[in-house]
Amino acid sequence: MNIKVRYFASMRDRMGRAEETVTVDREGITVEELWRRVAGGQEMPPNLLIAVNMEYTDASRQLKSGDEVAFFPPVTGG
Repeated sequence: MNIKVRYFASMRDRMGRAEETVTVDREGITVEELWRRVAGGQEMPPNLLIAVNMEYTDASRQLKSGDEVAFFPPVTGG
């Protein structure tokens, strides 16, 4: 199954790319499992914002083929 992954703001700089398509071998992987795959096994940063198909969610969300996952850094205000 294919999942489109997009990175925004400082996450784009950290990952070194704005987006990619990831092919995984099974349905039902979680966002956290996807993160570990795209981040070379690194733990997910605390307070990372996640959206699946433009809807905010958490790292336990299970994914299906064709989903779009977006990672955003925490928002701060001033």
